[in-house]
Amino acid sequence: MISFPFIVLVIFVLFYISKAAHIVYEYEKAVIFRLGRVLKKPWGPGLIVVLWPIDRIVKISLRTVTLDVPPQDIITKDNVSVKVNAVVYYRVIDPIKAITEVVDYEFATSQISQTTLRSVVGQVELDELLSNREKINTSLQEIIDRQTDPWGIKVSLVEIKHVDLPQEMQRAMARQAEAERERRAKVIAAEGELQAADKLKKAAEIIADNPMALQMRYLQTLVEMSSEKSSTVVVPLPLEFFKFFTKKE
Repeated sequence: MISFPFIVLVIFVLFYISKAAHIVYEYEKAVIFRLGRVLKKPWGPGLIVVLWPIDRIVKISLRTVTLDVPPQDIITKDNVSVKVNAVVYYRVIDPIKAITEVVDYEFATSQISQTTLRSVVGQVELDELLSNREKINTSLQEIIDRQTDPWGIKVSLVEIKHVDLPQEMQRAMARQAEAERERRAKVIAAEGELQAADKLKKAAEIIADNPMALQMRYLQTLVEMSSEKSSTVVVPLPLEFFKFFTKKE
């Protein structure tokens, strides 16, 4: 018969194992504190057994985190109020710093991303924000990465997702785009007229030097007009032609 002390011992051993044994996955690292002091290097992956309750273990994921920065109300350099949101991709490269240098590295990275987004976008004009996002994204990534580096965080990419403009600004930009399209159409038409006038000038110079070319063109025009099914052709005749029908005095 199993004695009561043996049952208590078995329960205690199982309880201790559940507290002392930890499984660290491939994408994780374990930071171990022993009597309040962190060990020199993180542990894992695999099975880790600690000296409970002397040791305390904190697991840190090393996978890339997608941080969605909520829309921020920002006034651009040219005094236009916009709402801008972004997405930040980062990961922990030093688990010990991520635990010991900042209270909550996820919250801290989110806050620094929001303030940096407002600061950088506030230094550019609206046209640059809409047309040169790649440069702004690079600037955001460099600033956020530099500020989070003491926490063991590596920011690999920052992308502006959406720029929300006021309705009146959208209408103004639509009118500007329409005016720009009309200007380009008029410029193209003017260039076409200029090229046509230049060709006509050259053609007139050629005809002036070669009168026979004018007659050939005249005959070609008559042929083209006669090809129509129902057409009336008026052929001008020179005055000399009628001299043969007049009486000589």
